[in-house]
Amino acid sequence: MPRSPRTAPSWALLLRLLALLRPPGLGEACSCAPAHPQQHVCHSALAIRAKISSEKVVPASADPADTQKMIRYEIKQIKMFKGFEKVNNIQYIYTPFDSSLCGVKLEANSQKQYLLTGQILNDGKVFIHLCNYIEPWENLSFLQRESLNHHYHLNCGCQITTCYTVPCTISAPNECLWTDWLLERKLYGYQARHYVCMKHVDGTCSWYQGRLPLRKEFVDIIQP
Repeated sequence: MPRSPRTAPSWALLLRLLALLRPPGLGEACSCAPAHPQQHVCHSALAIRAKISSEKVVPASADPADTQKMIRYEIKQIKMFKGFEKVNNIQYIYTPFDSSLCGVKLEANSQKQYLLTGQILNDGKVFIHLCNYIEPWENLSFLQRESLNHHYHLNCGCQITTCYTVPCTISAPNECLWTDWLLERKLYGYQARHYVCMKHVDGTCSWYQGRLPLRKEFVDIIQP
């Protein structure tokens, strides 16, 4: 499924790509490959904290023959964590109107704040979809909020692999095994919320949670 490139030529092209990448047989469903929050931040061009002021349905392009629509959200940016080199203060973000193209539905005119990750197009517009990491700010753990400032960005050289079955083993020294689905049957479980895959001076990577030791089941899962 689509991953977040750092730049993209236009949102009309992205809509066409999302339509082409829709898995066959899923009809109107949007499907995304799983990714740890750290991966989302590393692969995205932008990460911000924001409130949604309003929303408006707009054409996807200036071509009158193009029937695709977009939702344009007007936002109040609270803090930017990534994307400084490409944009400053962001007023609008765009997402597909069609949910089958992974359009994002956000609450406008409320006090809810969001963490938004996404792409920055060549014209400076910001594009988001469901395959990005988009969460209500109140749902983020303390470590996740703290890591947006430092740990996620500094450890993008680490690889995170999702474990679905055992045995699940690392294939490279800079790899961390993400076991939330295996242990909790959900993606964004304890490990996603409270651990960072951190790179050491010798080039290896391992899970890190401040001063706390690695939970035993994260280690044992690599054993056959």
